[in-house]
Amino acid sequence: MKDKNVAGILALFLGWLGVHRFYLGQIGRGIVYLIFSWFPLIWLIALIDAIVLLTMDQQRFDDKYNTTYSEAYRRARQPDYERTRRHRRVESRRVDYRRTERKPARKKAAAKTSKANPHKLAGLQKFKDYDYEGAIEEFKKSLEIAPTDVATHFNLACAYSLTENADMAFRHLELAVAHGFKDFKKIEQHPALAFLRIQEQYEDFVENGYRTRAELPPAEEDNLLDSSPDLLDQLKKLGDLKEKGLLTQQEFEEQKRKLLG
Repeated sequence: MKDKNVAGILALFLGWLGVHRFYLGQIGRGIVYLIFSWFPLIWLIALIDAIVLLTMDQQRFDDKYNTTYSEAYRRARQPDYERTRRHRRVESRRVDYRRTERKPARKKAAAKTSKANPHKLAGLQKFKDYDYEGAIEEFKKSLEIAPTDVATHFNLACAYSLTENADMAFRHLELAVAHGFKDFKKIEQHPALAFLRIQEQYEDFVENGYRTRAELPPAEEDNLLDSSPDLLDQLKKLGDLKEKGLLTQQEFEEQKRKLLG
């Protein structure tokens, strides 16, 4: 096995005689150096050879001058290399299998959601497209299908806030909390609710447990209840208001007590 440092030193001191070429097994080149050893240019060439050999990368030197050793080294490492390649192929197949397993399930869930409540998805898309008025209309239609959907009430609150309709924004944010929305930090930080947070009544709204001060539903619903003398009819209409999401469970119970009391 040749040593690149030995070859470089031989080229530096005896390179003009081609000794380093004989050492590296390049007999023909060594004879050429020996023939032209009297020529001054051969000293410069030997010096260049010395610099090249001393600065050459060890792997490159082995590949060029220690081919037998380099080939044996590759063969010794070949099993590990093959095992690594096989392991990567197996892992790649496992990843592909997992993706294949999960992808249909996700598509199926998305299709089921879209079929069950297409207005919610349409509202989200319009919201992303900055069509807040259109998003409000779609979310309202979505509530007709799922009156107690927390996300829809929260999205409506955001859309109303962006259109600077504070009353409706407070109303749907209250309903979202009443139906189970618990991420109060999101209420404090969501950029779409910035208009709502600068309103004078916002602090009272928060202190009151994310509820407005109003104890009764809007005047239109009050008149609707009072207009009928029949108690059963009033209770039925009160239940309809609750199903539409216009009354929380607590408000429904309170109005029911008033009717029965």
